[in-house]
Amino acid sequence: MSVNEVTIFEKEVKIAASPETVFDFLINPKKMDLWMGQSGKVDLDPQKGGIYRTDLNSRNIARGEFLEVEPYSRILISFGWEGEGVPVPAGSSKVEFSLSADGEGTLLRLRHLDLPATEVESHGQGWELYLSRLRDVVEGRDPGPDPNLEPGEMEE
Repeated sequence: MSVNEVTIFEKEVKIAASPETVFDFLINPKKMDLWMGQSGKVDLDPQKGGIYRTDLNSRNIARGEFLEVEPYSRILISFGWEGEGVPVPAGSSKVEFSLSADGEGTLLRLRHLDLPATEVESHGQGWELYLSRLRDVVEGRDPGPDPNLEPGEMEE
């Protein structure tokens, strides 16, 4: 695989809640910052062309825009990181969240598309962490402090 090749990271997670409930945690800033981002530092406008911005820890700020929003079943956003010289610039990749009913719960399938091959592992680790935190929050468990916050950084 060449360094310039782009690849996809995919992950599925089962969540004990309805697709409507899970969907709300993906589009509501006050609910998203419970599992990804700092309180008050998530800016979402879940409509085509609307902003997607979440400040994970004042150093890592994800930014893009909503490309498609299909209530309770699918969200597609452009995605990347703010800043100079970042390996995945803001809006340069895409993240798709697909939700489907699975018994009394939801099967969430995440696909991160257009990632440089060198970034698949680190972004995969990030999504593993945040999807686990999402499942915990939606199912009513405390996910604990975000390990991406440095000692001394406070979630407001």
